[in-house]
Amino acid sequence: QVQVVESVGGLVQAGGSLRLSCAASGRTFSPYAMGWFRQAPGKEREFVAAISWTGGNTDYADSVKYRFTISRDNAKNTVYLQMNSLKPEDTAVYYCAANLAAKLTAVVYDYDYWGQGTQVTVSS
Repeated sequence: QVQVVESVGGLVQAGGSLRLSCAASGRTFSPYAMGWFRQAPGKEREFVAAISWTGGNTDYADSVKYRFTISRDNAKNTVYLQMNSLKPEDTAVYYCAANLAAKLTAVVYDYDYWGQGTQVTVSS
């Protein structure tokens, strides 16, 4: 069992930056991959970024590549999502998730545990 809790999001102007964090607790002694997803009103949940257990491998959605950076600190059981050059279309509820198969994947159903989500709003 892994509990996942995201930090509070926020409101930011277009072009600004925001960093989300995600703390994992519970079965943290086992290797697991982590991912960030987001869901805008009326839309399906979509992949944003993922990172392997060691942090050596990452994957990004094309829409956020070169703007967002995912990283992790296993000593703190925390994953981060640094978001730069934010756009209004980045507005969504952002979710952090853990994949106990330690698989770097963009598929929602591959993730076993999810946080409650945190709102990120980008104003134009």
